[in-house]
Amino acid sequence: MNKERCYLKPNVIVEPLVDRWYAWTHLISPATGAMNLLGRHLKIMNSYIQAPQIHAAAVKNPKMLGGPFMDYGGKRVDEVKALKEATITRQASAMAFGEAIAELDKLLKSHPKGYSLESLYEQVPEILKGYVELVYDLNNNPTFRVFESLLYHSEFYSKKSQSIALWETNNDERPFCLSTPQLDAPHILHLDIPFNHNGIDALCKMKRTPGSIDEVAGILGISEADRPLFETFFTEKEHPRYRKYEGEKARMRYFGHACILIETKDISILVDPLISYYGYESTVDHFSDVDLPDVIDYVLITHNHQDHIVLETLLPLRHKIKNIIVPATNSGFLQDPSLKLAFKAIGFDQVQEIDEMESIKFENCVITGLPFTGEHSDLNIRAKACFHIAIDQFSFLFVADSRVMEPKIYEHVQRIMGDVDVLFLGMECEGAPLSWLYGPLLTEELSRENDQSRRLAGSDFEKGMHLINIFHPKEAYVYAMGQEPWLEFISSIKYTEASKPIVQSNMLVEECARRNIITERLFGEKELLYDYEQKKAGASVDATAVPA
Repeated sequence: MNKERCYLKPNVIVEPLVDRWYAWTHLISPATGAMNLLGRHLKIMNSYIQAPQIHAAAVKNPKMLGGPFMDYGGKRVDEVKALKEATITRQASAMAFGEAIAELDKLLKSHPKGYSLESLYEQVPEILKGYVELVYDLNNNPTFRVFESLLYHSEFYSKKSQSIALWETNNDERPFCLSTPQLDAPHILHLDIPFNHNGIDALCKMKRTPGSIDEVAGILGISEADRPLFETFFTEKEHPRYRKYEGEKARMRYFGHACILIETKDISILVDPLISYYGYESTVDHFSDVDLPDVIDYVLITHNHQDHIVLETLLPLRHKIKNIIVPATNSGFLQDPSLKLAFKAIGFDQVQEIDEMESIKFENCVITGLPFTGEHSDLNIRAKACFHIAIDQFSFLFVADSRVMEPKIYEHVQRIMGDVDVLFLGMECEGAPLSWLYGPLLTEELSRENDQSRRLAGSDFEKGMHLINIFHPKEAYVYAMGQEPWLEFISSIKYTEASKPIVQSNMLVEECARRNIITERLFGEKELLYDYEQKKAGASVDATAVPA
């Protein structure tokens, strides 16, 4: 192999980890990271150390899919113990911070309701002083907000906990990402580098542009002992080249789950990036990295869940992303960390927040943020947005997992924005309970009844039809269902024909078809072309399907 002109193999995973756990944005933000360390990682490790065989049995039970069970077959207990001890040593400050949050919450709950909180500042745990503000809501319920921007410049943001695991995959099967850390393995190369390291960009550029193994190894600090494994990640074989879209129409490509690419000859917009791998046999046809443009003008993020912000996809694309648009928030509440701060901390420079009914204009395109309701277990979270994309007069509406709690919200939006041509709506309408994702942030136990009633659920048939009736789309696509096999390790979803989301989305698709609305529940891949110039001239526009 010519080591001076090599390509990174298309099925090499660049997996970001925090304390060897799969990285997502709640592990980046210092406050939520500390709470997840205490309330998820250490709990799972302690449980596995005490009863590994219970975990092994639970992982095999389909009813336990996505539960807090480590997937190592009841083995490797000593390695889990070692990881636990290393984590406690490295993250002592973060653990103390998380414990102080619980102490502060208890202090606030004991304070006489409605009286000034000013006297409590002296009793705030020392480690939190200068990082929190004590506040009331309008009903005299005391709480606090954190100064997240200050925390990123403190000891509580630890780049030393960040690392990258490089490994070559030959299938889509992986343990559930929130429950199983990445331990050492002969085929995995662990790099102790932070997520903003320029070596990640240098390495990932080699998927398209050949480069020197010696040079990138030097940038990444690869040891001589690790060189033989590192060199197996490269090939002299050039990957299929991306052909820039030069057509006169708008091209839509569905990459799976909520990931959709909109291209014209002038711009490219990628929504909720989650890109599958290629280079091995798959039972599902799908687009992959080779189908992405060399430059992505705008990445749009709808909300802060681990299946919509996939750092394993985003970090390798960082070198080609010009702008990231994220929902705006500076609430300071634990459940609502800033996406802008998180992305900037991990090396994304051009990050722009967008608020509800705020627009970003460029070329012949306008991106507008719209209200996103529900799907967050009734928590006060602002970092979520639906997106309206208009290319000339042709419009797409991405509502992601928004659950239509009150149709009049979208009636108000429609009065301002008008009807849309193409609607994308998520219908994972069963959803996990609040504690599944936000449990580590809670400082007291939630009753099972309360927990089960507050779901991470998108729209069902009735709520989805509100959007159809309000926006009168010519086309309506159900997406973000987590069905694709490369999603299972993130979503933990396995449907049957009797599953509520399948039944409900079938009903919506059938009703749309009855109304002569072009409709489909998307799966795997899909490509359509839209003649937006034709609509600009006042004619009706029909989608043109592109053969697989």
